[in-house]
Parts: sequence; C-alpha cells; structure tokens
Amino acid sequence: MTGLADIRSTFLNYFNKQGHEIVPSSPLVPRNDPTLMFANSGMVQFKNLFTGVETRDYKRATTAQKCVRAGGKHNDLDNVGYTARHHTFFEMLGNFSFGDYFKSDAIPFAWEMVTKELAIPKDKLLVTVYETDDEAAEIWKKVAGISDDRIIRIGDKPGGGSDNFWQMGPTGPCGPCTEIFYDHGDKFWGGPPGSPEEDGDRFIEIWNLVFMQYEQFEDGSRRELTAQSIDTGMGIERVAALLQGTNDNYATDLMRALIEDSAHKTSTDPDGPGKTHHRVIADHLRSTSFLIADGVMPSNDGRGYVLRRIMRRAMRHAHLLGSQDPLMHRLVPELVRQMGEAYPELRQAQALIEETLKLEETRFRQTLDRGLKLLDEELSGLSDDQALPGAAAFKLYDTYGFPLDLTQDALREKGRTVDTDGFDNAMAEQKAKARAAWAGTGESADLTIWFDVADQHGATDFLGYDTETAEGQIIAIIKDGASVTELKDGEEGWIVTNQTPFYGESGGQVGDTGWLRRLEDEDDIATVTDTQKMGGGKVFAHHVKIDRGTFKGSDAVALEVDHTRRATIRANHSATHLLHEALREALGDHVAQRGSLNAPDRLRFDFSHSAALSAEELARVEGEVNAFIRQNTPVETRIMTPDDARGLGAQALFGEKYGDEVRVVSMGRKNTGKGTDGNTYSLELCGGTHVTRTGDIGAFALTSETASSAGVRRIEALTGQAAMAELRGRDQALGQIEGMLKATGDDAVARVKAMLEERRALQNEVAQLRRDLAMSGGSGQGGGAEAKEINGVKFLAQALTGVSGKDLPSLIDQFKDQIGSGAVLLIADTGGKAAVAAGVTADLTDKISAVDLVRAAVPELGGKGGGGRPDMAQGGGADASNADAAIKAAEAVLGG
Repeated sequence: MTGLADIRSTFLNYFNKQGHEIVPSSPLVPRNDPTLMFANSGMVQFKNLFTGVETRDYKRATTAQKCVRAGGKHNDLDNVGYTARHHTFFEMLGNFSFGDYFKSDAIPFAWEMVTKELAIPKDKLLVTVYETDDEAAEIWKKVAGISDDRIIRIGDKPGGGSDNFWQMGPTGPCGPCTEIFYDHGDKFWGGPPGSPEEDGDRFIEIWNLVFMQYEQFEDGSRRELTAQSIDTGMGIERVAALLQGTNDNYATDLMRALIEDSAHKTSTDPDGPGKTHHRVIADHLRSTSFLIADGVMPSNDGRGYVLRRIMRRAMRHAHLLGSQDPLMHRLVPELVRQMGEAYPELRQAQALIEETLKLEETRFRQTLDRGLKLLDEELSGLSDDQALPGAAAFKLYDTYGFPLDLTQDALREKGRTVDTDGFDNAMAEQKAKARAAWAGTGESADLTIWFDVADQHGATDFLGYDTETAEGQIIAIIKDGASVTELKDGEEGWIVTNQTPFYGESGGQVGDTGWLRRLEDEDDIATVTDTQKMGGGKVFAHHVKIDRGTFKGSDAVALEVDHTRRATIRANHSATHLLHEALREALGDHVAQRGSLNAPDRLRFDFSHSAALSAEELARVEGEVNAFIRQNTPVETRIMTPDDARGLGAQALFGEKYGDEVRVVSMGRKNTGKGTDGNTYSLELCGGTHVTRTGDIGAFALTSETASSAGVRRIEALTGQAAMAELRGRDQALGQIEGMLKATGDDAVARVKAMLEERRALQNEVAQLRRDLAMSGGSGQGGGAEAKEINGVKFLAQALTGVSGKDLPSLIDQFKDQIGSGAVLLIADTGGKAAVAAGVTADLTDKISAVDLVRAAVPELGGKGGGGRPDMAQGGGADASNADAAIKAAEAVLGG
C-alpha cells in the first residue's frame, strides 16, 4: 500500500470506520467564500460549519480535497519544478470534527492512522505542539509514548504569529495546532522544526492537526469556544514519497507516470537535461485540467488569467523540450487514467480539457518564438549583472502575452533577474482592473440571517413540481437585511413560508413570480416579483410588494404562481436540455454547459466549443431539437444517488455540488446507450421545472450564435408561439428575397453566390485603385508626403482619405519598400473616425517599435491603446481631424 490511490482510500476508509462522513471534494472554485480565488485546503468547504453559520446532518467528516495554490497569498507557482515538494495542484487528506470530538480523540486517530494503517515506523516520527499547549503534549506522551525530546514546542515568532497557532482571521475561531514530522535521515541536510536549519529536506511535515479551541475578539482577547472543533490536513504527495522511499514528490507513482508520459510524447529522457521541464509539465497538467473540469476557462482576468498563466508556463517548458506540436492535450488521457476514478469530473470533462489545452497552446505558440526572441534582444544590450528593465518585461506581457512569472522563469535559467518594481508600475492600472474583475466572482456568502431562518424553521417544502397553487404559513419576514414582524401597504421585502409552489432561482432557471393572499382577508394581496433560494439553498424567499393590507408573521396565506409565465419557463428549460444533447451530437462530447438562462421570453445556453457553428451545424441542431419536440414523448423525473445517475449516463454541471440524492430529468427516445433501457436521448441532473411531454414545448427556433468568452459559445433561442413567429418571419423574408431575385430554392442560392462573387471582385478592384491612389499621393492631404529624417531615421507619415483601415498594412509594406530603411505612419479617415497603422523596417526594430509610434498617435485621435508587433502595429480613434497632431506625437517618439 504505497500508491497515491491506495493512500487516499486507506485514509478515507479508516475515518469512515471512526464514524466520519466521506464528503466529496468541493470544486476548486469556492462556493461560500468570495474572498478566496481557489480552494487551497480541506477546511474551505466547511467554513460555515466551523463559524456556526451552517449546520449539516453529520458532525464528523473526512475528505480528499483537491487544492490549487497559484495566486495571491498562497502562490507556489515560481518554485514548481525546481524543488521536491512545491506544487500548483495537490490533494489534502483531512478529518474534521464540528463540535464533536477534540484533542483526546484527534491525536489517537492520527497516531493510529500513521503508524498502523500507513505503517510508518514510529522511530521516524516527531511532533510539534504550541509552546503552551501542555494538554496536547501530554496526550502525545500517553497515546504514542513519544519522549519529551521528540515533542518540540513552537512559540510565537518575533512580531507575533506562530506556525503552531492557527487563526481564521483577525477575529473568529483560532487555536493551537500540532504537526507530525517525518525524519528522512542524516543523508539529507536539515534540522528539526524550530531550528535554524528547519527548511532543509531532512524533517518533512506530513500532517497538521488544528484545534479550534478559542474565539478571538478585536481587542486580542480570547475565550474558549462552546463547541470546539478539529481541522486536519495531510499532503498525500508527501506521504506517498516517504512510503515509496524517496523525499521527492515527483518520484512518486502518479507524478512519475505523468513525467514518463511527457518524456515519451517528446522523445526525451525523463531524467536528462529536460528533467525540470517534465516536472513543470506534470504538475501544471494536473492544475490546468482540474481547473477546467471545475468550470474555469482561460481568460485575461480573474481565475481565468491564473489558469492561463499556469498553461503558458507549462507550454514554454514543452517548447524548451523541443516539442514541435502542442503537447499538453496529449497528456490528458494518462492523467485521467491515474486520477479519473477518484475524481469522476475529470473523466467527464476529458474532451473539453483536451480541446481547451490544444486551442490555448496552438494560439500561444504563434507568439512564443517572437516573445523569446525579443527577450534575447533586450538582454543582449545589458551587462551580465544587469536586471531586465520592468518596461521590457511589461512589453513582453502586453505584446506577446507573457505573464511576469513566465519571463522570470525564462530569466532564471539564464541566471538573470527582472526589475519587478518597474513592471509593477507599468502594470498598476491593469492589475487594478483584474482585481476588480475577480473580487466577487465567487458566489457571495449568504447573509447570516437566512441561515438563522433555516436553523429555526428548517428547509422550505417545495411543492412546485406538482402544483402551482398552495396554502402556507408565513414563518419569517425580512426587510433591509433584518427580521421584521410585518409588511404594510406599499412596502417591499422578503416573505418566507413553510411551503411554497414558487421555484427559487437556480440552475439557470429564473425565480417564479405570482401572488400571495391572506386567507383571513383575501382582499389583502402581495405581488411576488421574484423568488430566490437563501441560506445555502434551504430557504425559498419570496420578494414581495404589498399591494393591499398588512402581512404578519404566522399569517396563513394562499400562494399562486403566475401560470402563463411558468409555462413558458418550463418550455424553455426543457428545450435547453434537448439543445444541450443536440449540440453534443453535432459537435462532440467536449460540449458541456457553461451557463444558461431559462426566462419566460427566451432561453440562453453557453457551452464549451472553440469555433463558431456553421450554418449547416446550426440547421442540424435546430432540426434535431424540433424532431424531439414532435416526438412528443413523456418527460420523466426520478430521484437517485449521484453515482447511479452518472451510471445511467446523466450529464451533470461542472463544478456543481450535489447531495446524497439528485433529481434526474430524461426526455426523448433514441438509441444512445443512456437510461435504464439505453434508449433515452437527454438525461441530466436538474432541479428545475419541466414540461410534461416534449410536444408541450411547441416549437424551437435559434435566434443567435455568438462567442461568450474564450472557448465558450452562446446560443439564444425561442420556444412556443415566439418560435413560431420567428420561423414565419424567416419564411416571409425568404419569400421576399426570392421575389427580388426572381428565383427559388437552389436557383436563388446560386444567384446570390454569383452576386457576392461579383461584388467581391469589384471591392478588390476599388481597394487596389485606392491603394494606387494613396501611393501616388492623390488621396493624401497636400498632395502626398515625403520621408523626412529624424535622429537619423527616415520617417514617412501621411493622412489618407478614401482608404479603409484594413488597407493600411499593405500600404505600410509598400512604403517601407519605397524608403528602404525607416518608419511609416498612416492615418486613414474612415467616416470621421481614424484608423492608424505604423511600420518599421526589419533593420530598425531593435531600436524602434511600431507599437510605440501607434500608442503615441492614438491619444491625439481620441483613442486608447493600440498594439501589434515591433514591425507592424495598429490602433484607432474617434476623431480623424486631428491627424497632424497625431503625426507630431509620433515624430516626438523618434526625436526623443
């Protein structure tokens, strides 16, 4: 029993036998902590339990939690690949007690787990305790027979804080902790914890047990918690290393399998000169794959930007191995083979992970060589001990998409550094924007008051699957974040009843609207404008406006959903399920839901796919959905365990947490292998409301298909009468077009193609005439321009009319050929707006950048930014009338 999979199962099974609930890992994107970018420890998903905000039906839990540390305070990215134990992705094994057992049980559990279940020799272990925690020290002596010299007391550091005292924050739960260390022996350098040599490789921490014993207040005082808790964390990679006779996490079975796969795919030696590259790739493969599986997509801000940074760092190391083709996506099957059983979401998302990695690496390779060339050019002008200027590092970031840490990684191999202060100054504005973008991208933590309602009254009984009218009793009224006793005429607030037919917004389906009436006086009426799930999804809260009368706590009320609105929402939600499956059949299994909106007037569906859909693909998808609508088969729902649902082939949302039971919605008949009989078309985990039969949807019409974000497409569509109106409108428009063409069917298509080809030829002819005119000076101001010399550089600048922005690059190239060596700036007046392009001949790009010329000119034209390459850059502005000032600004760059 030395493999990671064996260690994981041994740990979880041991604590399950000790009465602990085995809780699946939470997604890497925290659902209950908007301040945290990624889950970085096992306790993250239990935070509300430790603070008392939330309760569950168990008081003991054990988990294998997937974690990422690659951003913010917990950032291991820079060291990954160069040390034996740094990772961006790792697994944290843990056992937790929420007010149940404490030190006297936690320490014996840990000792038995380590010495008996994992069979680690006792004489190789030592422990640390907080310097004043006599209780923990005595338990260790009693339970483990550890002598005083192997129980190390750790106090506070100068300035406060201790490695052996844990705090959730400045206030709140806190307490001492005890750590178990493994001694790798004197063949490794290093001293025991607390010594000056503690950072060596000899003594390695393998398990940390936190005793949540106190509550700390703003004045620094503490009092003992009534319900004391336990939070532990064991790094599975470190334990696997020692059990496999090594002190290097990258030599363990799982990591070694990934490293050898990388070596095989690149035809290189796993332990040769490229050893570090393989280690980086193996680690980053895990973090990127799991992040994508949990719903994170590469982007330029927030979590998506951190993912992109990790991807690009791995891709640069693949490039250094000499890999000519994208590598990362080809390593995913081995990762799924190693970890797919423990984390089924990885196998489910495999196609998406592979496509995303391939697309990102293909795009990045287009700029990687040019960026590395620019880095070498910048370094060639510096002395060996001189740091790369921050401005140069920023240019690499801004022009070639090189994150700072990637530049630092490249410099590290050359024994060089970078001026990070200079980079930070250049990046200040962008960093502020990025922080604003991600701060709060996690779901906002529910107000405590809603958990209080849930604790006091229990979960709302939802009746909406079976009825749209019901009677209930008001159990809580909330206004402006506080509990009140009543709402009067004209007031707005939230009303909670013991049961409701109103659906609370979730899973992409909007909340129901309708009416509440007091049974005592039905003239008293409130309009429900929205319904939301609060208190961790347990409480259905109706947002109301009181139209007449007064509604008080404990009033009996009649609840009525807006039936017409609910019917259209049902149709749109069921159509979304059919759409999802139709997309998977048309495009492939990599298609996965990335977001949805099921509103009364339309549906919107975001899905993972890298390219725009062709007209043929759109027609196929729309036709398939309508075919299953006409099939008019029953829509069935069943309750089962998540494992049973997945066994039947049900689709689940990436990153979504599911309880012990899930609701499975199936519709359509087709031989797909899904469902109990293998003939179910669509099978999804879903808590929403749906039609009774697919025919109730009526009709389906796609209205748009666009890009939502990188690697994500968006479809909008209509159902029912709205879809019929859309389809009739198409037929009418087609009839009008055929009438104007005096042709029908295929003849009309051929006629349009011929007209478009003729138009394209005429456009090309006109564009060439404009370029010829511009080269001759006939479309410029003042009859053209001649090159002038500035600081020994020829500079030709001209403002043009009658030329489009897309004509400028080819004109730039012609002017560059004309002047031989120098720089060119062209400004085209396109209906009052300005298009700008600059070019620099190849012999001068090490001194002059076209990007700098464009960025100097653009502000004078009412624009911002601009970008491109040192030899060719473009930008634009709102005001072409200020071309002379823009040219002067560019001249200043050359003269400076």
